[in-house]
Amino acid sequence: MKKHNFSAGPSILPRPVIEKTAAAVLDFNGIGLSVMEISHRGKDFQAVMDEAVALFREILDIPDGYEVLLLHGGASMNFLMIPYNLLQNKAAYLETGTWAKKAIKEAKKIGPVEVVGSSADKNFSYIPRNYEIPADADYFHITTNNTIFGTQIREDLNSPVPLVADMSSDFCSRPVDVSKYGIIYGGAQKNVGPAGVGFVIVRKDILGKVERDIPSMLDYRIHIENGSMFNTPPCLPVYTVMETLKWIRETGGLVKMEELNRAKAAMLYDAIDSSSMFAGTAEKDSRSVMNVCFVMQDKYKDLEADFLQFAQSKGMVGIKGHRSVGGFRASIYNALPAESVRALIDVMQEFEEQKA
Repeated sequence: MKKHNFSAGPSILPRPVIEKTAAAVLDFNGIGLSVMEISHRGKDFQAVMDEAVALFREILDIPDGYEVLLLHGGASMNFLMIPYNLLQNKAAYLETGTWAKKAIKEAKKIGPVEVVGSSADKNFSYIPRNYEIPADADYFHITTNNTIFGTQIREDLNSPVPLVADMSSDFCSRPVDVSKYGIIYGGAQKNVGPAGVGFVIVRKDILGKVERDIPSMLDYRIHIENGSMFNTPPCLPVYTVMETLKWIRETGGLVKMEELNRAKAAMLYDAIDSSSMFAGTAEKDSRSVMNVCFVMQDKYKDLEADFLQFAQSKGMVGIKGHRSVGGFRASIYNALPAESVRALIDVMQEFEEQKA
């Protein structure tokens, strides 16, 4: 039976990328050694790191003055690194879900934080509007896509202070104007690679302005000076990131990714909206293109477990909603084909016909 992988992360990767990674694990570039056992200081792996960074620059059209880092720790490490490097007087944060709350918690350990807007009042089912970004903040932090609640900021915001964005779950799913951001960061394990490596795109001129002594492993400047190799990098995940970025380029780049992703999301949301059994959880103008969250309508609530079992029997993987919210979640990242979305819709409609 064909499996359709809707897992929220670690998530589906392009099959050609998996095959190339598997080959490199056995024999990297015909050198007779695995990519997992060569020195990160040698020319063979340096070429991988250089190509991965060059692909980031090309695909995202990153302007001069920015550095690309590939580091351990994922997004969660950056929750602390960002205030360590940027917070001197006050930071501003937009609270849109669980990961935004975690970022706020870490920043408060370093200095004052002003939450300028929050959607907690409606269980994070929408993106806040009409908030003001304080001009005296050191930076303004947003989480562009909220995997647990299925909401997304779909545009590049204008900010009077450096804009910092956790893009873990929608990075490389659409074109982004990097010049509007001070830092873009996230874990790779949604659209650009496996778990184990995080990406940071940082504008160099916003660094070096805080008075505190920053621990070496948390100092972006030290990682920049050392080309992401201050300590041994996560070599295998970096290789897979490189291959994933090559796949994105070969598929048509970020414009094509956005076109494909929007078509998949529209198809699934249309099926949910036309259903008498299922209902979306996010407000329509805030819906995520990456994570489609839905539940059973009230009179069918007792059928949730039955539907989950039915869907799993048809090859649907990873559609159970996050444990904190329940229901269902279909993560439709770059590598998920439209065929899988159509298969999920067929399963939903078949179940509805049987039970409604």
